[in-house]
Amino acid sequence: MTQDFFFGHADWIGSPTANKDSFFVVRGHFAIQNPKEVTLSVLGLGFFKCYINGVCINPDTFLPLSSDYEAGCDPKDEVLSGHRVYVPSYDIRNYVKKGDNVIALHFGGGWYTCRHRVFGIPKAIWRISVLEENGTYDFCSDESCRIGQSYVSEYDLTAFETHNYLDFPNCLDPAFDDSTWETAECVPPLETEYDKTDCPPDAHIASLAPRKIGSSARGTLYDCGENTVGYPTLRISAARGEQISVYFSEEMTSNGELDAAHCHRQRFSVISDGKECVVQPQFTWFGFRYFEVVGNAEPIEVKVVHANVPVTSTFSCDNKTLNWLYKTFLHTMLCNLHTGHPSDCPHLERRGYTGDGQLTCHAVLSTMDARALYQKWLQDIADGQDTLSGHIQYAAPYIRSGGGPGGWGCAIVEVPYQLYLHYGDPQILEKYYTHMRRYIDYLEAHSEFGLVTADKEGEWCLGDWCGPVILYPDKDITAHNQQVLLPAPMVNTYFMVKSLQRLCDIARILGKQEDISEYKEKAEQRKNAIRAAYFNAFDGNFIMNVQGANAFAVDLGLGNQKTYANMVAYYKKLGHYDTGIFATDIVTRVLFEHGDAELAIDLLTGNGDQGFEHWRQNGATTLHEYWDSNRSRSHNHQMFGSPVAYFFEYLLGIRQTPDTVGYTSLVIEPMAVSKFTHMSGSMQTPNGIVSVKYEKKDGRIVFNVHIPPRTPAVFKYNDRELVLSEGTNSLAFSSV
Repeated sequence: MTQDFFFGHADWIGSPTANKDSFFVVRGHFAIQNPKEVTLSVLGLGFFKCYINGVCINPDTFLPLSSDYEAGCDPKDEVLSGHRVYVPSYDIRNYVKKGDNVIALHFGGGWYTCRHRVFGIPKAIWRISVLEENGTYDFCSDESCRIGQSYVSEYDLTAFETHNYLDFPNCLDPAFDDSTWETAECVPPLETEYDKTDCPPDAHIASLAPRKIGSSARGTLYDCGENTVGYPTLRISAARGEQISVYFSEEMTSNGELDAAHCHRQRFSVISDGKECVVQPQFTWFGFRYFEVVGNAEPIEVKVVHANVPVTSTFSCDNKTLNWLYKTFLHTMLCNLHTGHPSDCPHLERRGYTGDGQLTCHAVLSTMDARALYQKWLQDIADGQDTLSGHIQYAAPYIRSGGGPGGWGCAIVEVPYQLYLHYGDPQILEKYYTHMRRYIDYLEAHSEFGLVTADKEGEWCLGDWCGPVILYPDKDITAHNQQVLLPAPMVNTYFMVKSLQRLCDIARILGKQEDISEYKEKAEQRKNAIRAAYFNAFDGNFIMNVQGANAFAVDLGLGNQKTYANMVAYYKKLGHYDTGIFATDIVTRVLFEHGDAELAIDLLTGNGDQGFEHWRQNGATTLHEYWDSNRSRSHNHQMFGSPVAYFFEYLLGIRQTPDTVGYTSLVIEPMAVSKFTHMSGSMQTPNGIVSVKYEKKDGRIVFNVHIPPRTPAVFKYNDRELVLSEGTNSLAFSSV
């Protein structure tokens, strides 16, 4: 859609003195009489807050949604496939009055002017459409508007925000006289596609009551009780010119101070005008558990702010580790849903890494109503594809980042495929099919001897990521170069084969049978290359069975009868993970798929240094970036949480009947492993809620299974198969 569709004859406006670091308030007047409808389409780049007659109509949001806003922001960038900006619209009938009305837009910062990729200077546009008895007419932004400097004086989206209230007028008050302000100037329009979206924006989701835990040399320390995302609201009682600052950290030191290694430069500051007031950040959020207030201020509450995505699942059992992992994954994931994309962490980078996002996509869609957000993010992935080479970026929306050609770029296949499996709409596959094919061509062009060996020139070419430190007498092999043990070409070729296998299915669904033989042939060629390069037929291992290598192979149907047996024996002896983000997921799933649920649970609940129980016992309330928490820059990374999907798919046994999608037909086949005496859980499907509950008692196991309407289902347990009816079904078996 074009600018005219949303904004008619409105102009983009800004300040003659603007630079990328500026924040502004622009004001316009409009008069109405007896409106039946009043709608507003509005944009302020980077983020904006819009006020109608002094009332904010979009509180606690960071709009517009992140995207690749327009072309030409960096001459070094690849030629991306698309550029778009998402336009929010509002019904403002209840905000306006008869006679003169004032719209004020506070804008700047955000992803549009972020230091990692600067698109341009702050600018704004709006269109107010009024329906009255005598017709329809518009009020639009133009050069008649007045513009003034904001009180935001220092800003970095990923680190800090400063407000300077000295001599700052209350320009958001509709009675404010803006006649002395400069006149806004028209600025060039965006070269982009304009779009609307149903993707949920950020919102004030909950409030925490911070607890005072002591004093430091410079201020007062508070604990939120959990690692979270958002910001505190402060009541300030300070002298004129006094600066109040709040510093944030995920951790405390043993000396009772904020841990500098986990502060990530995060700071919110206010220069007081001497009047008592309540303040909060307006254009950024923070990731933290602890904060320190320096100056004459006290926190009222901590606002938890993230995308308004509801949790639509439940899970509980008699194991603390699994209960913790389920709850902590949800919390970590929500902390990382902002501005329309899933991020790696809510503080350091905040980027929509395609590796992290595709890895946890299945778990998120199984536990939350995140369909609209992932559909929007998928468009970001496609928009970022290089039109010349077919390369898929490591982060979407695009910011120059690091990653690899398999676990990252294959998101263009995996994310739409997961959306299709969960919701059953083939249009999502049709829309991105050409993008998928182009990426397969890219991987072909970066291969040697059948293996994916390179990525675009000058960039990383990772395989797995964030594996544990492997100690040797003379050196440490860390996550950056752990491919010495698990070669990146094997990992990236694995992902290419998986994508080709997905494409065989996708081509069949879309009626493109002529493409299937090509995909099958390419997949076989790649599997043969993996076998030739990495398989030892003598002992049945791939790369000595290190860091999940055998699991990668088994998942592709490679190896011999020893390969899987070696993997099982190895992990039974080891007792914990030795894997990075991708292998952790694959090892866990392959064990469940082969019926070794007991071993999968031992890994998921083991107390080794590479394990979730280790994090739980050390008080973690969010998942960490590395197994070794001391190495982790971030203690709020979602990527290791992907196995939560298998709580539902295997432990509860909620699976789709083969060759069906959208949960229209179910097979309920729980894996009631010996470690548990009871378990229950539920998930939302397009037809309704499906739930499974069991309890072992007196040598029997009793299941209660709820099946939603219009959903054929069978129950499988101990070689028995029973047809389930709609509603609640109770079944009892011997548990011996």
